[in-house]
Amino acid sequence: MSRAAARLLVVLLGTLAALSLAGPASAHVGGGAAGSDFDGRVTSVTPHVPGLHVRVLQFGDELEVVNDSGTEVLVPGYSEEPYLRIGPDGVWRNAHSPSTYINLDRFGKVRLPADADSNAEPEWVRISTQPRYVWHDHRTHWMSQGVLPPQAAADPSRSHLVFDWTIPMRSGGTDVTVTGELTWSPPPSPWLVWPAYAALVLLGAAAGLLARTPRPLGALLLVGGTAALWHAASTPEPAASLSSHTGAIVAALLPALMAVLVAAIGFRAALRGRGAMAGLLAVVLGWLLLVQGLPDVDVLWSAHVLSNGPQLPARIAVAVLVALGAGLVVGGIAAARRFREVAAARHDADRPVPVG
Repeated sequence: MSRAAARLLVVLLGTLAALSLAGPASAHVGGGAAGSDFDGRVTSVTPHVPGLHVRVLQFGDELEVVNDSGTEVLVPGYSEEPYLRIGPDGVWRNAHSPSTYINLDRFGKVRLPADADSNAEPEWVRISTQPRYVWHDHRTHWMSQGVLPPQAAADPSRSHLVFDWTIPMRSGGTDVTVTGELTWSPPPSPWLVWPAYAALVLLGAAAGLLARTPRPLGALLLVGGTAALWHAASTPEPAASLSSHTGAIVAALLPALMAVLVAAIGFRAALRGRGAMAGLLAVVLGWLLLVQGLPDVDVLWSAHVLSNGPQLPARIAVAVLVALGAGLVVGGIAAARRFREVAAARHDADRPVPVG
């Protein structure tokens, strides 16, 4: 491949990469946190109501109710006032309920309007035509920002049950009780994980700065492409009110498949000794990996990972995206310069020297 064609290919791949990331960069986690030391879950819904599904999202920060039972479900507020009606005709919210405004902020830091009164006659406003809703229910998560729960503060070296929680509901004429728990776990030791992250950065940089051939850089391109594919395939199930799980995976796969394509072409170029081209493609891939990994960077220092698969591979994938991605950008720039200069020197050496 000529030098002009190689440059054109890199520019084309860079343009396609930009287009594949034109959507929200945080599609993998739906715009929320990807890691947390807290974790919440629903333990029971009593009695069982067919078609009524309740789960916590974002490590306990949000509560989701999907009501396909065909019967309206009433969710009371914190003062037991009518707050939500979720049924076949959609979601209705009481404009006079103080909970309507308190739940708009993760930590409930809002100023209530004058007409917010738990004793007032409900004023129902339809906010969705679908029988599903997600909100910050402050009974399910830790409310003190920047402050550890007392159990965790007393012994931050092990996991703790922070509290059990209960949310009452009413399905038709039946009282329903949703129970769950919130836990806290210690984050990974920085003395163990941060050296590994630093090693990934240095590995990518060294492959371009020090390696005698482009093959080590090509091998790292394959590692980066594999991490991007795993990261996309483990996309967690989003809120039902936002999108389908299949749609979320498809959205995440677009930039991942672009990364795999760039990695494959770069690996082939490295095997054929085209170091300058492999370096340019490493820069493109490094940027792709960074854009996919940075929205989930909180995974690197959190105890829990938002993933639809095992947590350890999910954490490793994000580490590769962020740390190796940064290393590939540096190493790719260095490789493009070094191997281009080597090729130019060889070309000059092969040029016939006039005698006489």
